[in-house]
Amino acid sequence: MKYFFKLLLPQRLGLPGLLVLCSSVLMAQDDRQLTRSGNKDFNKEKYAEAEVSYRKALEKKNNMPEATFNLGDALLKQQRYEEAAKQFQLSAQTNPDKNIKAKAYHNLGNTYLEQKKYEEAVNAYKSALKQNPKDADTKYNLAYANEMLRQKNQNQDKNQDKKDDKKEDKKEDKKDDKKQDNKDQKDDKGDKDKDQNADNKNGDKDGDKKPQPQQSKLTKQEAERLLQALQNEEQKANQKMQKANAKPIDVKIEKDW
Repeated sequence: MKYFFKLLLPQRLGLPGLLVLCSSVLMAQDDRQLTRSGNKDFNKEKYAEAEVSYRKALEKKNNMPEATFNLGDALLKQQRYEEAAKQFQLSAQTNPDKNIKAKAYHNLGNTYLEQKKYEEAVNAYKSALKQNPKDADTKYNLAYANEMLRQKNQNQDKNQDKKDDKKEDKKEDKKDDKKQDNKDQKDDKGDKDKDQNADNKNGDKDGDKKPQPQQSKLTKQEAERLLQALQNEEQKANQKMQKANAKPIDVKIEKDW
């Protein structure tokens, strides 16, 4: 059995339909014009004015790709990082273009980097590289974020070790104090017994006794702790000198639409 298809000729629009079509074209031009106006303000570093234009464009056309992305850039320039992050997330989720997704994730990583959220920044840069594996700027920023995350974790470990050391020192001090108290009590008791025995004897030989040197109250543990503290201070001084001589690393800030 053969199937026959009837060719339908395009229908002509009457006046109401034509007016609707013209209206939609004008609205489309409006959101584009607003976006272009925002871009001009952005290039003049008038970021607040650019933000207003992009938001008006989005009111005309929700989730307009260019305005959504560029609004994130304008907010990033105004250091409103959390708001900018939301725009870049929205851009990455709604735009099918891999190149734009990569740029959105890259800029999302930058907002996290500015907030010192290094783990989130690393994940954002990795997402960008999945969309565009050859992007050199993203690779650089990923390496920088990884290094900052490593230093942050290292400092946290050091702080935790210091807290643990302080706890151990307190425990050792309590033990040493208790031992010293017990020793002092025994010595006092022994001295009293000696004095009593000496008084009971007829022959008093106190004049023949020589004064005995007193033992140092600094224990072996205390001496080791003192030595360790001096070494720590020297290490801190060396680290400060190294930081003073270190050169700052420049980071690429944002990618344009």
